[in-house]
Amino acid sequence: MTRPAAATRRPVADIDLTDPDVAANPYQEFARMRERGAVLWHERSRRWLVFAHAEANAALRDRRLGRIWSDKQPADRFAPFNLLHRNQMMENEPPAHTRLRRPVAQAFARGHVERLRPRVRALAGELLDRVDPAGFDVIREYAEPLPVLVIAELLGVPASDHTELRRWSQAIVRMYEETRSRKMEDAAVAAGAEFAGYIRDHARAKRRRPGDDLMSDLLRPDGGAGGGALTDDELVASVVLLLNAGHEASVNVFGNGFVALLENPEQLARLRADPGLASTAVEEMIRFDSALQLFERTATADLELGGRPLATGEMVAVLLGSANRDGRVFERPDVFDVGRDPNPHVGFGAGVHFCLGAPLARMELVESLARLVRRWPGLGLAAAPLRRPTLVLRGYESVRVAASTRPEGEAGRG
Repeated sequence: MTRPAAATRRPVADIDLTDPDVAANPYQEFARMRERGAVLWHERSRRWLVFAHAEANAALRDRRLGRIWSDKQPADRFAPFNLLHRNQMMENEPPAHTRLRRPVAQAFARGHVERLRPRVRALAGELLDRVDPAGFDVIREYAEPLPVLVIAELLGVPASDHTELRRWSQAIVRMYEETRSRKMEDAAVAAGAEFAGYIRDHARAKRRRPGDDLMSDLLRPDGGAGGGALTDDELVASVVLLLNAGHEASVNVFGNGFVALLENPEQLARLRADPGLASTAVEEMIRFDSALQLFERTATADLELGGRPLATGEMVAVLLGSANRDGRVFERPDVFDVGRDPNPHVGFGAGVHFCLGAPLARMELVESLARLVRRWPGLGLAAAPLRRPTLVLRGYESVRVAASTRPEGEAGRG
């Protein structure tokens, strides 16, 4: 692999992505880096960091910057984790990516998402019925269970398993962080093995008795849509990806965005006064405090990005949260505005790896936000929110809230 001369690597990024203070609030450091340059070399991690919106968007769309999976080593130790990632669409490029993505996209196109809208409303109402408005954790009692229940129903697995599904997912995604312990790695490997076994059991049952669900669609003989049916390993990897991505982002977007709403009461008042703002409010929640902060690519050819020469094989990390606060694209980028329009954020990525579940996530977020705000107009923070000490997947562990007024609507129903 050729490397650019040292002079071309200036200026450099001196940001410490492993610093807990940066993880707690990265946006001031991101702004400082954007002033230095759109694309900067990060010596500590030996990769390029992309901070500006235009260059982030370009990197996400450039086919010379691909998702190239390399098995975690030692391979025998990480085998269950590697199996799930080696065979999923997010870690592959065309033509493999196209073959893996097409059946999932076609299954979504069969109307599964819109079919679930009434169910999302019902589930949101049921969850809100169970909480104590005098004080409850909006993450653990609402934002977490709702999307897990929805994605479980979409895929046709028992809703009663939502606790295990969430536990497996959380263990696996901790592997994506900048720092991790041996204990975290062992937990991810164990979760990968258990999750895969769980999906294989359900796949065998659905082969015998298919249902009206997405997993049954993927098991159809023509599931590959011209590219052949998915192999067993590909099916397992695809379903695990859908279960993980189908709720992880929704939980974190809701938590991050709802805290922003509560900390900006004038914006919450706007939303309460005009429920039609729910859709633009959700887009602002996605932009303002990005649930996914970093997305890696690998250069498959020499190229130039943001005036920097990149050599084949070099890694690029797109800082989505930084791009979404770029003042050259967003007016008053550090202001939370529920009516922001246009809002060209890159919170769901761009290009061939644009989040396939974005329509489902948007629908869930709009419905769950609208119902919570309608149910308790006087909802506010009851304690300081507890944020997870993570950077890549940014979210809250706990957000305690309480209602200061009686619920609205029919007997308080959302």
